[in-house]
Amino acid sequence: MTQEPLQTEAQDETVRDVFTRLYADGRAYAEAEVERQKLRAGIVGAGLRDALIFAAVGIMLIFAAIVACLVGFILALAPHLGTGWATCAVFGGALIVALLLLLIAKGRIDRMKKAVKS
Repeated sequence: MTQEPLQTEAQDETVRDVFTRLYADGRAYAEAEVERQKLRAGIVGAGLRDALIFAAVGIMLIFAAIVACLVGFILALAPHLGTGWATCAVFGGALIVALLLLLIAKGRIDRMKKAVKS
């Protein structure tokens, strides 16, 4: 009694059929991966957009607070110096602080340039 091996569907496939199925599976995997990456990019984009909106609003509020502080200084100095001189004093003080900050920034940039050249 000889037993014949059972013929299954896998044994009936040709090499061409196997490669065709492999190609189709690979293509489906690639398409699914592209969709996954598009979804990830969309999530990152939405998060970045929201973060930029919140940062912009925060910066505008900081600017408004600085303006309010300067106006308050003018109002506080006006009885002592007069409105014109109080405005000049606050403007001059703000310019001095701005120039000091710019000089500090320039020094940091120069130090960074020296470190990069070394």
